Amino acid sequence: MTSTQVNPPKSTSGGNGTTPLIRLNSVTKVFLTDEVETHALSGIHLDIRDGEYISIAGPSGCGKSTLLSILGLLDTPSDGSYALKGHEVANLSFADRARIRNREIGFIFQSFNLIGDLTVYENVELPLTYRGMSSGDRKTLVTQALDRVGMAHRAKHLPSQLSGGQQQRVAVARALAGKPAILLADEPTGNLDSRTGEAVMNLLKELHAGGATICMVTHDERFAQHADRTVHLFDGRVVEDSRVAA
Repeated sequence: MTSTQVNPPKSTSGGNGTTPLIRLNSVTKVFLTDEVETHALSGIHLDIRDGEYISIAGPSGCGKSTLLSILGLLDTPSDGSYALKGHEVANLSFADRARIRNREIGFIFQSFNLIGDLTVYENVELPLTYRGMSSGDRKTLVTQALDRVGMAHRAKHLPSQLSGGQQQRVAVARALAGKPAILLADEPTGNLDSRTGEAVMNLLKELHAGGATICMVTHDERFAQHADRTVHLFDGRVVEDSRVAA
């Protein structure tokens, strides 16, 4: 595997380019437990282009989280192909997958996943330390990310000193700091009250308006409507793929 395949250059094509940022072709995921086959995903075809804001919606158990795990290179398909920026990534080694996750994919989790004994600044900086960047370069990226989510003034605070909404903003900053190709958000409002959840959704909308590519899993139809495009799953299959009318 060459370095070009592992770390393809940043795409410069716009949302109407011929090559999608992500392409899933006939992706299937089967879990085997106690000799029982569970088909979590069945024949998923999905293209995500630069600059899109897409929500993946559907009832509990429909395959949303499994699909997001595959998109985030946290899991592999049982069958089918996954191309990122035109390069097949489904069967890369563990080390190569980890390297791509660190550079190309920003994760926003429902439970924030901040480290309690690190400051806000240190939480956002941590993924960048695995890139071998200088402290000056890391400081620039962290400061920019915290500014974008309105949390620069909390840089020295610990997560326990923040509200849930503030913690999620820090989690968004951590995802943004490395300038990934795509942000993957897994139920980003799941642990927040409705008012705070709406504020986080507005933040994601602002980031999208600024050029970010976002793919969000949600069971809440209200929040799914924030996206420009919604893919509905049912029993591991895409049953509807709709776009907001211009």
